[in-house]
Amino acid sequence: MTTAGDIMHRGAQWIPAHETLDRAAQLMRELNVGALPISDENERLCGILTDRDIVVGCVAMGHDPARVTAGEMAKGTPRWIAADADVGEVLREMQTHRIRRLPVVDDKRLVGMISEADLAQHLTEDQLATWAESVYARVPSG
Repeated sequence: MTTAGDIMHRGAQWIPAHETLDRAAQLMRELNVGALPISDENERLCGILTDRDIVVGCVAMGHDPARVTAGEMAKGTPRWIAADADVGEVLREMQTHRIRRLPVVDDKRLVGMISEADLAQHLTEDQLATWAESVYARVPSG
C-alpha cells in the first residue's frame, strides 16, 4: 500500500501565524515553494498561505506585506492527512475539498506536503486525470 508519507515532499516548514507576509515570501523563495502551512502558537495547523494569497489578498489590495501576518490570511478549516493514510484517502481528501496542496502530519507534527507535482510523479495517468478533473472542474452556479 502506497501512503501519503511515500509520495509527500519531505522537509515542509511552517510559517508561524505571527510572521509577516514579507517574511513568508522570503521563506517561499528560500524553499522554492508556492505555499506554506501556517502554525498557531502550539505548532498546530491553522491554515495554508500561498504566493497567490500574498499577491491577491495583500499587495493587490494595497496592503503592506510587512504589516500583514500569515495568521490574518488564514481562512476556513485547514485540511491535512496522516502520513500513514493510503493514497486513495489522499485523493479523496484533495478531490472532496478541491485542494491542490495537502499538509502531511505524523504524531501532530508537520512532516511533509503533497502537491500536484508529487501526484504527477506517483499516480497513474488515469488517477491523475480523475484528480485533475474533480479539482479543476467548474462548480455549477446557482
